[in-house]
Amino acid sequence: MIRIRTASAGDVALLSALNHIVHDLHTQHRPDLFVGSPEGDGVEAFFRARIADPSVTVLLADGAEGKALGYALARVKDRPGTALTHSEVIVSLDQIAVVPEAARRGVGAALLEAVREVGRAAGCRRLVTDVWHFNADAREFYRAAGFSPTTVHLDQQL
Repeated sequence: MIRIRTASAGDVALLSALNHIVHDLHTQHRPDLFVGSPEGDGVEAFFRARIADPSVTVLLADGAEGKALGYALARVKDRPGTALTHSEVIVSLDQIAVVPEAARRGVGAALLEAVREVGRAAGCRRLVTDVWHFNADAREFYRAAGFSPTTVHLDQQL
């Protein structure tokens, strides 16, 4: 059984520990962008600030006996219109991670549905996210969840 709950300040150390799941993959593929061994205090401060931000919802997935299985960080963004674009309120999935032993067991899908609910409750019409091209598993997860590409960001070393 998977239980999704909103994280609190008391979960900061747990979130910091779970963060390595996705951070290690990013560091492996883009050490030019991601800090190899971020200081625990800095990662905890990152999550503490996100939990305190009213536009952000941090969700935790708990399994049997309350064991943490993953987390998601969602942000509601109010985008003003311009002469060229409509204004809109969107929910952005900024981070998602699932412990390896719980992969492909519905944890990511449950977190994703909880993020959708956050967006619906805030009046959002769209859920957006991004994914690193090297992360084939994440790209397949999002494709299976009904996401489709909108833009392609390109990168070049100078």
